[in-house]
Amino acid sequence: MRTKIKTHFVCSQCGNNFHKWIGKCPICHKWNTYKEEIITDKPIVNLFSPKLFNVETVKSNPLLLKSIQTDKELRIDVIDKEFNRVLGGGLVSGSLVLIGGEPGIGKSTLILQTILKLKYKTLYISGEESAKQLKLRAERLNIKNESCFILCETNLKQILNHINCVQPNIVVIDSIQTLFTEQIESGSGTISQIREIASILLKFAKKTNIPFFLIGHINKEGNIAGPKILEHIVDVVLQFEGDQNYIYRILRNIKNRFGSTAELGIYEMKPNGLHEINSLSELLLTQNYEELSGITIAAIIEGARPFLIEIQALVSTSVYGIPQRNTTGFDIRRMNMLLAVLEKKVGFKLCQKDVFLNIAGGLKINDPAIDLSVISAILSSNLNVPIKRKVCLCGEVGLSGEIRFVNRIESRVFEAEKLGFQKIIIPENNYKDANLKKLNITINPVKKVEEAFKLLFY
Repeated sequence: MRTKIKTHFVCSQCGNNFHKWIGKCPICHKWNTYKEEIITDKPIVNLFSPKLFNVETVKSNPLLLKSIQTDKELRIDVIDKEFNRVLGGGLVSGSLVLIGGEPGIGKSTLILQTILKLKYKTLYISGEESAKQLKLRAERLNIKNESCFILCETNLKQILNHINCVQPNIVVIDSIQTLFTEQIESGSGTISQIREIASILLKFAKKTNIPFFLIGHINKEGNIAGPKILEHIVDVVLQFEGDQNYIYRILRNIKNRFGSTAELGIYEMKPNGLHEINSLSELLLTQNYEELSGITIAAIIEGARPFLIEIQALVSTSVYGIPQRNTTGFDIRRMNMLLAVLEKKVGFKLCQKDVFLNIAGGLKINDPAIDLSVISAILSSNLNVPIKRKVCLCGEVGLSGEIRFVNRIESRVFEAEKLGFQKIIIPENNYKDANLKKLNITINPVKKVEEAFKLLFY
């Protein structure tokens, strides 16, 4: 008789297990997160035996907080200003850096061109592409490196043995979802496999002081695939995002144990790789729209960097019974709220009209200070009245139509002045506290959306 395979169900968010599938996790209260896994009775093999990797075992002892010596972390310069900024000043030795993003967005290209620029010995482990494919990509990048080794392997034990033999300074794993360990009977990419592999790699990185780049897949919701504990295990979590139909990419910092999470890097995708962008505002504001309605300029903050971006809106009479609401790069629920504010507080009836909104460049903006620009662009398109070119806006819109306080107003105004704008509309609460007197730009503080509309259209 065949032995019946024992399975249980594990929550991908919190790791809780249950003997049967349930819809809602009783621990983290998330829906549809339980995945089936095989229970193994095999004894777990110690991959970290001193004989296997020649790593001396050190017994840890509790230390007094005042007796601990704090030395500056040893960082590796990755020869990329944007990448260095996001990492907090460079790659820390012995750290695990997880990079996620949509398929084809450029994760592997970014990591490959980064390690090819370095003079350190690196080992690129690929579980998805062949060595020839990686060679063709390296030739397209046109960066020569004599110290980059390629390994196509998915067995974790074999990978650790190769790392011990090569002794690289940096290791890249593309991707962590393709690896498997024989300690776990389930297939590669399952919750238990990813959790166990991440734990083993973390211990190995801390003992050998080798930094690891881990490339991860994302699910349909846009989150990194696998258990949530994967993001807790690693030291740095980066999200590489952007629209594949546009050339701009953003490297966003989600978690960083060695620096600030307020930094982000901006790149431009070209045939020979990704190139750094120092001033995104100048690239996004090159078009002449002097006589076009439905266009405004917003002063926003993404990460720690201020820049100006173009907001495009189109309002037209609805042909069908139900009006359409479509956005690109902006939360559609937020737009619906702003349309309700326009109708309730300002008196513009848009319930029978189609509204389309687009953020130029294919970027996704989460800064609430973009609200005032959004409703101004919608109203400009509805009235078919253009807004003057050298005017930009900044402010969060509340449900009662008030313009709310935004952070770092000085950086936004300085960026607008640097790019030659003549007028900027800001919240009145910001104007009282900020030092904005010695500037060659007209500042108009407003309390409500009605005051902003009078400055723009009357």
